[in-house]
Amino acid sequence: MLQDRDQRIDAVLAGARAAGRLAVDLLLPPRCLACGDLVAEASSVCAECWSGLDFITKPYCASCGYPFEYEVGEAAVCAGCEASPPRFDRARAAMRYNEASKPLLLRFKHADKAELAPVLVRFMARAGGELLAGADLVAPVPLHRWRLLRRRYNQSALLAKQLAAEAGRPFLPDLLTRRRNTPPQGQLGREGRTRNVAGAFAVAPHHRDDVAGRRVLLVDDVMTSGATANACAAVLKRSGAEQVFLLTAARVVLA
Repeated sequence: MLQDRDQRIDAVLAGARAAGRLAVDLLLPPRCLACGDLVAEASSVCAECWSGLDFITKPYCASCGYPFEYEVGEAAVCAGCEASPPRFDRARAAMRYNEASKPLLLRFKHADKAELAPVLVRFMARAGGELLAGADLVAPVPLHRWRLLRRRYNQSALLAKQLAAEAGRPFLPDLLTRRRNTPPQGQLGREGRTRNVAGAFAVAPHHRDDVAGRRVLLVDDVMTSGATANACAAVLKRSGAEQVFLLTAARVVLA
C-alpha cells in the first residue's frame, strides 16, 4: 500500500513538473544559446549553429592538442611545440574557435549567460576526459580583481567548478592570483602576449602545500597562443606541481 501511494505521489509530482515546464516554455520559449532563434529544447543550440561547431578530435598534437590534418602518430607534436615546448604538460580543447563557437563564448563571457556553462562543460568533459582522470585538483585561470568586479563572475571558474564536480576532484577557485591587471590579449601577437602576462600570476600562499607533488588541471574558456597557460604553468611548476594540464572550451586554430 505504501509503495502504491509513493508511486501515485511520484506520478503527481512528475506531472506537476511537466506542467511547470510547459508553462515556462509558453511564456518564455527556449531559444538557441548561440543565435537566439527558437529551439525545441532549453539549453540547446539550433541545427544551423550546431552544424557550424567544429569539435576537435584525433589526430592532434600530443602536447598542446593542436589538430592535425592527417594521422601522424599518437606521440607526434606540432611544429610550435617542437620549436618551443610549452610549460604545461598537455592541453586539450573541445572545439575550434570559429564563427559558430564565437557567439557562444562571447555570450558566456560578456553577456551574463551563465546558463551556457553546463553545455560547454559537456563538450569539455568529452574532449578532456583523460586530463580530468589524471588530475589531482582543478583550478581556473584567474581574473584580476578589478576585471572580476566589472564582469561580476569568472567564466573560467564556472567551468572549472562544474568539471571538478563531474570528475570528483577538489576545486580550488583561488589557487592562482592575478597580480597585474594585464591589458586584453586580443590585439597582441604571440611575443606581445608572452610579455603581457610575464610575472602576472602567482600561487596563493595558503595553497602552496596543495600544489607540491600534485597534477593540476587548469581551466580556461579559449586558448589562443598558450601564453597565459604557460605563465600559469610556470608558477605552478615553481611551487612544486608535478604536472600541469590545460582544458579549454575552444582554441584558435590558424588556417
